[in-house]
Amino acid sequence: MTTQAYSTQAGRINEVKGEMIAHAVPFEVLALGCTMKPMPKKSGDNITYRRVLPYGGASTNANTINRWSLTSAQHIVSEGVTPTPDAITYHDVSVTLSQYGCLYSYTDKAAELYEDEIPEDQKIQCGERMGLVREMIRFGSMKACTNVHYSGGTTRLTVDEPITLNLLRNIAKGLLANHAAMKNKVLAASANYDTSAIEAGFLVFCHTDCEGDIRDLPNFVPVAKYASRAAINENEIGSCERFRFIVSPELAAYPDAGASVGSTDLYSTTGSTIDVYPMIVVGADGAFDVALRGEKAVDPTHIPHTQKDKSDPLGQRGYVGVTFWSAVLVANNGWMAVAEVGSTNTSN
Repeated sequence: MTTQAYSTQAGRINEVKGEMIAHAVPFEVLALGCTMKPMPKKSGDNITYRRVLPYGGASTNANTINRWSLTSAQHIVSEGVTPTPDAITYHDVSVTLSQYGCLYSYTDKAAELYEDEIPEDQKIQCGERMGLVREMIRFGSMKACTNVHYSGGTTRLTVDEPITLNLLRNIAKGLLANHAAMKNKVLAASANYDTSAIEAGFLVFCHTDCEGDIRDLPNFVPVAKYASRAAINENEIGSCERFRFIVSPELAAYPDAGASVGSTDLYSTTGSTIDVYPMIVVGADGAFDVALRGEKAVDPTHIPHTQKDKSDPLGQRGYVGVTFWSAVLVANNGWMAVAEVGSTNTSN
């Protein structure tokens, strides 16, 4: 039997235009932990906030600016004798706004001949990209809080444990001693099956890699068992005592920054030293998110290619971009904390 060979003429186009594939959209969660503070226009680029220190307090550190230091004996007055008047002490904290932005361009050929809606896609990319920039501004400032606790160690280099209940309780002890207020209200138990009362709590923001260790904490209550199922955010996973946990893949670890992996079974980028994850714990007014003319003061730009001027007389180029002014200020390190922890390696 012989096989006949046939030659077939190549197709004229031979390509099917497929649908647009989904892409990763960044998460923004840290705004929940910030108090939004607008800055008016034409007032300079620096904003200064002022607090009155409690009697006996000092601006030395996060504890002394939040704690009263007095005795009842100091306040005994003698008959007919005017007490010596005291003066109040102020403490200022300042932040300087910076401008952030991004810019895309396209040509008239791309806009008029290509099948994709390039300017519209660029607008979407600008919005999502600047959302992530805002989150990174918050993350960079908030993880630099000076009230730091290390799981299993005393420095970042010695971190060799995941998050623990004892570490959380030590953080709560310090925040409460500094009169830190919580960010949310109590949720009462309901008549629904297997629901739990959730205490008012401090918000904890961390990477999704830490989720398994959080769920393994004693006394952990998942969102599914909240009495009213009133999660603060779609990324909240649950509560443990005075803390409510919100996870995001954007809150990255310090790679290989901790102790030797050894037999700890904690995750490491290279397999030698532990990746250290900052877990940001926030009380009310611990951090301010400062933006020019309010939190939504984003200035988008679209100069279409059809807009001709002396720099582009033939209308051959278009631009899509956005700018905004912003800064994040840790206003009170005693009303925030950072827990630096490892993450259990679940791939083993």
